[in-house]
Amino acid sequence: MPFTTRDVETAEGRTSNARPGSELEEAPAMGVSDVTTGATAADALRVAEKTPIADGVIRVKLRHPLGDRLADWTPGSHIDLHLPNGLVRQYSLCGDRWDPLTYEIAVRLDVGGQGGSAYLHDTLEVGDLVAVGGPRNNFRLVPAAEYLFLAGGIGITPLLPMIEAVERMELPYRLLYTGRTRRSMAMADELAERGPHVELYASEEGRRLDLSAAYRDAVRIPVYACGPQSFLDELQSAAVGRDDAHLLKMERFQAVVLSAPARATSFRIRLVRRGVEIDVVPEKSILEVVQEAGVPVLSSCGMGVCGTCETAVISGRPDHRDSLLDEAERADNSCMFICVSRSIDDHLTLDL
Repeated sequence: MPFTTRDVETAEGRTSNARPGSELEEAPAMGVSDVTTGATAADALRVAEKTPIADGVIRVKLRHPLGDRLADWTPGSHIDLHLPNGLVRQYSLCGDRWDPLTYEIAVRLDVGGQGGSAYLHDTLEVGDLVAVGGPRNNFRLVPAAEYLFLAGGIGITPLLPMIEAVERMELPYRLLYTGRTRRSMAMADELAERGPHVELYASEEGRRLDLSAAYRDAVRIPVYACGPQSFLDELQSAAVGRDDAHLLKMERFQAVVLSAPARATSFRIRLVRRGVEIDVVPEKSILEVVQEAGVPVLSSCGMGVCGTCETAVISGRPDHRDSLLDEAERADNSCMFICVSRSIDDHLTLDL
């Protein structure tokens, strides 16, 4: 569904609208074509800079080819890059959100990946045009009096604008940032200069971050974490049974491994705006059958990670299978990500 502005969840789990112009103000989406079929040239941005910033990490700055202003964004936002090799990849915006002309991302080379980061490292050149979707935000910074940020490797990127926002608001925070080597940790030296509330843990130096202990000490404050799967799995295990577990906010690079769907049989969806009903067989996703019926829905990752296909639920109980919603949001059942999520009930009504 099209990007919609949501209320900002407070540290107590309630919702409140962010003040216009504030660090937490929601940003509108950038106009894009249907990203399932690829963006048009009008959606393309030009590579203005490409610079190594750590071992295996490059910074890429993108600008409009005509110098036009880009869509605003908020801390935690990402964009989709539609690469000429056919891959679509999501990257966190990590630059200055007050620069209206530039999007900045940092990309770690994944040697064992499917070729997205390799293309950006080895083929992409300054001056090239890249189709871009977004920005959108599934990792919003909530209002609070204090914060803890936990970063593993390239997981520092979505946290950088959050730290800038928190510093602008003169609020206390701690950043615990871990990596294999100091040389591989993007922005490590700059962050270390911010003071004792920033702690760096490089494995080669014999320093290991005790994630569980760090999280245990963060009582009733928002904890933002991004890093490898094992990094986040440890935190998620530590959150079990805590009454403030909803304050642990994580952004994943990969989809969570799921058990079998809640049902192995077909179910029916009703698209309320079009007044039609469609059967969804076990072999197909809701997204697939909706698109086959000629209903345009934006999508990107196909794994429940990027949030592009978010769809409002009118009635019925979704079988949430994404890696985005927390337990409270799943229980609310007001939205779902139709590329992976299915239905518990025989019938599900969607705002499409």
